[in-house]
Amino acid sequence: MTGADWARWALPGAVWGTSFFFIAEALDGFPAAVVTPLRVGLGFLTLGLFPAARRTRVTGADRWRIILLGTIWMAIPLSLFPFAEQHVSSSVTGMLNGGTPIFVTIVAAALARRAPHARQVVGLLLGLAGVVLIALPTAGDGGNSLGGIGLILLALVFYGFALNVAVPLQQRYGSLPVLWRAQGVALVLTLPFGLANAGDITGGWRATLSMLALGVLGTALAYVAMANNAGHLGSSRASASVYLIPVVSLVLGAAVRNEDVAALSVAGCAVALAGAWMAGRG
Repeated sequence: MTGADWARWALPGAVWGTSFFFIAEALDGFPAAVVTPLRVGLGFLTLGLFPAARRTRVTGADRWRIILLGTIWMAIPLSLFPFAEQHVSSSVTGMLNGGTPIFVTIVAAALARRAPHARQVVGLLLGLAGVVLIALPTAGDGGNSLGGIGLILLALVFYGFALNVAVPLQQRYGSLPVLWRAQGVALVLTLPFGLANAGDITGGWRATLSMLALGVLGTALAYVAMANNAGHLGSSRASASVYLIPVVSLVLGAAVRNEDVAALSVAGCAVALAGAWMAGRG
């Protein structure tokens, strides 16, 4: 690939890697229950500016599948992360997200009722061991931190189901139409909770800018870039960009937010990424 191709490839993963940093920054001015409807609403409005997101008409039972997708891919997991980050650092949250392909592979094998390839089984075991290593130092901080880790892992389980539901829909309609509609569903589901907590918003320029970046960049434009990369570079190569997420979140958390990052968690991140790479191969 050319230098421009590498930059194009890295963009979605790098932007998504900043999401957990922006969530942590936004929590300084916005309640956790407000963060998700705001980011989803901004993402929905931004994606709506692209004709490709609005052009396709979804028919039949696929409408119900998109409602399901909006619930388990957007509304629930994106709501869990802000509450988790009240007790867990953004760097640990991002590192744990590096294990997403592991959960996707486990769910895919269960749905297909077929055991993964031996190499994938090794990758799953290696990846799960890495997730445990990432969580161990934070879990020792007390019950609240352990609860936060539990929320993150629950979100990853939802991702495991959601991405398996999303694939056939994206193959039929394209990524952006499915994503835009799923975000619309998530906005409807999360908006009442946001409105109920709107009185607790304190704002501030840093939290507000972080909220805008989280919604416009991480919840909209990064998906557009990934969709374009899938067409230009191939879906397998483009999807590998997600392995930048834990790296970027680790650097931002440690360097910008001055978060303490245990060496064991960093080692676990490397192990989890190696396992996710092995488990995610075809």
